[in-house]
Amino acid sequence: MPRRERPLDEGESGVLRFAADLRRLRERAGSPTYRELSRRAHYSAAALSEAAGGRKLPSLAVTKAYAKACDADPEEWARRWRAVAEAEPHAAQDNPYVGLSMFQPGDAPRFFGRERLTAELLATKNRFTGVFGPSGVGKSSLLRAGLIARTREPVLLFTPGANPVEECALALARLTGGEATELADELEDPRQLQHHHGHLVVVDQFEELFTLCRNEELRQWLVTALTGCQKVVIGVRADYYGHCARYPELVEALDGSQLLLGPMTPDELRLAITEPAAVVGAKVETALLARLMADAVGQAAVLPLLSHALAQTWQHRRGMTLTLAGYEEVGGLDHAVARTAQEVFDAFSPAGREQAKRILLRLVTAEDTKRRADHAELEADDEVLFALAAARLVVIDRDGVELAHEALIRGWPAFQGWVEEDRENIKAQRELTLATRTWESLDRDAGALLRGRRLANVPGGLSLNAGERAFLAASLAAEQEVSASARRRTRRQRQLLAALAALVVVAASSTAFALQAGKAADEQRANAAVLRAVSEAAALRSTNPALAQQVALAAYQLVPLPQARNGLRQEDVPSQVLREAQSEVTALAVGPTLQQVATGHRDGTVVLTGLADLPAPRASYDATRHSGAVTALAMDSTGGLMASAGDDGTVHVVDVSLGKPRELPVLPVRAIAIAWQGTTLVTTDEAGTLSFWTDLRRERPRLLTTAQLGLGPLAGLSFRPDGQVLAAVTTGRAVHLVDVTDPRDVKLLSLTREFAGTAQFAGAEHLMTTARTAVHLWNTTDPRGPVLRARIPSGGGEVTSARLGPDHVAIATDDGLVRLWRLGAGEPVEQALLRGHAGPVTAVGLTPQGDEVVTGGADRAVRLWNADPRDPAVRICEQAIPRMSREEWEQYFGDLDFAPPCRD
Repeated sequence: MPRRERPLDEGESGVLRFAADLRRLRERAGSPTYRELSRRAHYSAAALSEAAGGRKLPSLAVTKAYAKACDADPEEWARRWRAVAEAEPHAAQDNPYVGLSMFQPGDAPRFFGRERLTAELLATKNRFTGVFGPSGVGKSSLLRAGLIARTREPVLLFTPGANPVEECALALARLTGGEATELADELEDPRQLQHHHGHLVVVDQFEELFTLCRNEELRQWLVTALTGCQKVVIGVRADYYGHCARYPELVEALDGSQLLLGPMTPDELRLAITEPAAVVGAKVETALLARLMADAVGQAAVLPLLSHALAQTWQHRRGMTLTLAGYEEVGGLDHAVARTAQEVFDAFSPAGREQAKRILLRLVTAEDTKRRADHAELEADDEVLFALAAARLVVIDRDGVELAHEALIRGWPAFQGWVEEDRENIKAQRELTLATRTWESLDRDAGALLRGRRLANVPGGLSLNAGERAFLAASLAAEQEVSASARRRTRRQRQLLAALAALVVVAASSTAFALQAGKAADEQRANAAVLRAVSEAAALRSTNPALAQQVALAAYQLVPLPQARNGLRQEDVPSQVLREAQSEVTALAVGPTLQQVATGHRDGTVVLTGLADLPAPRASYDATRHSGAVTALAMDSTGGLMASAGDDGTVHVVDVSLGKPRELPVLPVRAIAIAWQGTTLVTTDEAGTLSFWTDLRRERPRLLTTAQLGLGPLAGLSFRPDGQVLAAVTTGRAVHLVDVTDPRDVKLLSLTREFAGTAQFAGAEHLMTTARTAVHLWNTTDPRGPVLRARIPSGGGEVTSARLGPDHVAIATDDGLVRLWRLGAGEPVEQALLRGHAGPVTAVGLTPQGDEVVTGGADRAVRLWNADPRDPAVRICEQAIPRMSREEWEQYFGDLDFAPPCRD
């Protein structure tokens, strides 16, 4: 028999009365068991039981799910929940952990773990100090709850935002009680800042100067103003270190006065976990502390995730003890944020989910950083916005709304997917928002409206607020007026030309004008016909591929538009199955010189297969076996040695120089990623330590040296061919370029702007990184400032593997397709679409020449593809039977001159 719930004294508090009402609601629904309610509500029985337990107010999402499971109106119960929440102002404050939110000066009594750095900042004699560190390392909390909370004199604190002058004036007004508008006028002269505030100035999130502020004059204003102040501390995300170097006075001010914030030491982390609970008389279970230390030690960007997991665990504590069971119930370090966010999101109605997505996308930049938006810009429904704030996903104050932390972007897969899919629209929307603000600040001056190409480039489908709609409507109206004026002017000119037709000079001028207009009209007609033909050719591929290819080629020959160029890809690429494996292919490597491919599999086997096309069957050899799935394969620069890593943490090395594999001793190291630096094998462990191994053919491989990058655990490695620069992929999907010329003195050079899962060098200058639905190609001639050369879309599926060659890049996706792109001086061109796998393609490789592709899939097949390397015109015309007729030409190209692409 189920245990009876403890009695409630409904007079104790609003929370207890709310719990009693929930119990009565369950009784009216027939007293279903909590196990049955769990099945209906899709929440755990423990969470639903706790909601009616009366110890604390349940979350809004749980309340609505409880009501719905009992056949009650969720919205009515949501209103009742808000009434109780407003009447219990201290309920949220009982939690000793701040979750995703940054610590504020008032949180100093529960801010632990950064005592040494706080003391260092307080004791520094430097006039200007820069605090650098990756996102999530706790820079803002250190500055606010550490430095500012322990500074006696008044501190001016602000973030740059889109307009540093306005942000500084607002902060100064709050500090002094002055008028922000008057202060902003006075601060136009940057030297005035030191006169208005002669004490400490703290500028947090200094990277906003580069992500949100688009005006170089305003950027220079802030640099000049700060370098003239008495004492300044700035907090900067580490990947924007290079941006600071653009300003000589900033470089001079930071010389010798930089504090690099890394991960907490084990002792510091222990304090950050246990002491906030101790402040309120609670404790952390020993088993939970051990688990948290194992999950978080050595990870620089883990603090907001840790704080959020602890805040959620607090809601599931047992009495005044935080337990391991509660921690696991909320999803642990990796899933607590995603779980909280997804639960809140799923609890909304379909309209509410759309609104929540729109709000969240308004709070990010195209560079995956957060931004502040004012309430007028969001035009948000209070219910949705307050629900997001109640879950501590966003922070609301009188100045606006912002994400609680950028960790939400990385830690919530759905949100990360939205940002990746809408990146171009996000960029366009930020520009439109800024233009709208400028227009409104100038009293809607017509000179600030969008015109011409800038207006035409605004994509359709943007989610606009009232101000942006008015701005865009005014821009369109002004553009139409200009066009109408131009048409009237043209009509008058034509009338004048007709009146003066008798004059020879005017007649000649009229003829020239007509010829030019006719030429422009012909070009426009040809462009329209080509775009239409390209679209129709794509639809024709499945029914008449020969004609479809001729239409695409003719379109490209008429006008070489990018859309026409990409229509020339080969879609009938022949392939052969090299072998059918016993389990899914999880990794693949093609020899750089020898004709052989190594494949790793889900069952831990590594198999070597010859690629030479011989009359006899290809030979396959079992090379080695791991006790878990193979996660990585790599061959050295000579193709003589192969290394493999598996889920079991072991690294196996195999000699493949003679074609038949010979297994060498297993390395005495536990690794999560591997890479070759020439003929030296480099491994990295869970702490992110690099180990360099040589003499691998001997009985005992020799450890040359180790190196610590300070980036936390790494998910992938790739060395430039000269071995001097390393692309290190962190578990947070960031790619750092590192100078490893001297492994004993490694230097961080730069950080690519796009999040990535893998990275690969090709040649001395080119780097490829893979995102969720795209591949990015970088020029790394100067590794201190990698330049994005091209973004190649995946075509719709999620990228599972990619390989960069000298002239090609092959991209595999989870929809069973592989796309081969040709690289040249211009934009990449899609050369071939490879179809054949029955399921996701999990690994891809290129032969040394780059014209053959090797793939492995979840269907266990290993395939070799032979894409036609010839000019598309030669390939298409060879297969163009029958040739395009005049009637077919007119069908697709109308009255354009008959010019079939293939002639007999």
